[in-house]
Amino acid sequence: MSFIKKRKCFKVNYSNYYTYSNSNRMTTLSNLAETLIGSEIVRLGNEINVRISKGEKIYNYTIGDFDPEIFPIPKQLEDAIVKAYRDRYTNYPPGDGLLELRNAVAHFIKRMEGLDYAPHEIQIASGGRPLIYSLFRAVVNAGDKVIYAVPSWNNNHYVHMNGGEHCLIDATPENNFMPAAADIAKHISGAQLLCLCTPQNPTGTTLERSELEKICDLVIEENNKRGPGEKKLYVMFDQMYFSLPYGDTVHHSPVTLRPEMKAYTIYIDGISKAFAATGVRVGWAMGPAYVIAKMKAFLSHIGAWAPMAEQKAVSEYLLQDEDIEQYLTNFKSELEERLWRIYNGFISLKEKGYPVDSVVPQAAIYLTIKLDLKGKKFGDTVLATQADVTEYILSEAKLAVVPFYAFGADKQSPWYRLSIGTCKKEDIDEMLSKLEAALEQLN
Repeated sequence: MSFIKKRKCFKVNYSNYYTYSNSNRMTTLSNLAETLIGSEIVRLGNEINVRISKGEKIYNYTIGDFDPEIFPIPKQLEDAIVKAYRDRYTNYPPGDGLLELRNAVAHFIKRMEGLDYAPHEIQIASGGRPLIYSLFRAVVNAGDKVIYAVPSWNNNHYVHMNGGEHCLIDATPENNFMPAAADIAKHISGAQLLCLCTPQNPTGTTLERSELEKICDLVIEENNKRGPGEKKLYVMFDQMYFSLPYGDTVHHSPVTLRPEMKAYTIYIDGISKAFAATGVRVGWAMGPAYVIAKMKAFLSHIGAWAPMAEQKAVSEYLLQDEDIEQYLTNFKSELEERLWRIYNGFISLKEKGYPVDSVVPQAAIYLTIKLDLKGKKFGDTVLATQADVTEYILSEAKLAVVPFYAFGADKQSPWYRLSIGTCKKEDIDEMLSKLEAALEQLN
């Protein structure tokens, strides 16, 4: 069941789902536990892995993760992690992270983006998720308005977990599935949190400079209207993929464009995607010292710290400017080749008359693809829903991708996320050939 209603702000009414979900139970849990929906992406990925384990060959492009055999972490980082464990860095880390790591993050961000953050404005955690959760807990009360676009990664669930008021923006292909300032403006009065992600998960697209400037100006204007005792509107700026733009694409930052935004912006970042290190679990947030201190307080109770040895290793690695540059150059080249080959394959199928499409790859590890097959027939079977389309493509083309409804979009959206972190280059032509054969069977 989805609580998402399009094009307006709304609060969740738990009662109907709560009663339904417990109709055959002797006991109940909390409203949150009974209404929380698990990750659709993880569920799909697990189902695919079960089929693969039984010997079925599937092109599994669902999870936003990397196959370490294809994309290993940097060798220098790997060696540093091993050494840190051998040197017995196995005790608790400081609550806000090793000072040397926070200094290294400040160096890395300054070199890569020109941003200046002091160690007390940086919080370390075990990846981006606990940072996002602690940020929500720090700034969002039950009933507070949270603005986010769909499709986008997990914002709907974090708002739900905090009892917030969902203020949705339907992002469109015309805007490369990124939110427009004009749409944000409709909800901004009285809002407490604006969630932005660029490069975007799931779309692999980015916010253009002019649009981000307009958004920043909206936030500044709104906060200037609020009195000294009023809560400010904060921006969660998820830039986990900022180091992975391609071609002429440029990543833009709120604080770089509008220095006044430093008082309102909390960056979510880490090594997970920049260095194919999703399992190493080192992330960081950067923002106003007061907000960061409150996030630290929440994390002190949750205990979602990055392990001490990994913190030690990353603090050393982030200072290796030349090694990082070499790694990213090769890493991005390999990712970009896969994205463009699959994109060109989809455009070729479109030019042949098949009802498919794709958005030009800009960044990250994702390709936005369109499978507009609802209503088509396979023999006597009608693909009546987008879920039927997803299952058909999986069964007949062996292609596993994630529908945009898993990211809060409409259930019948024909758009999908294709992730290339596990993609073998030698599989691409074969995958496209099987997809064409599956499309050819429909009428």
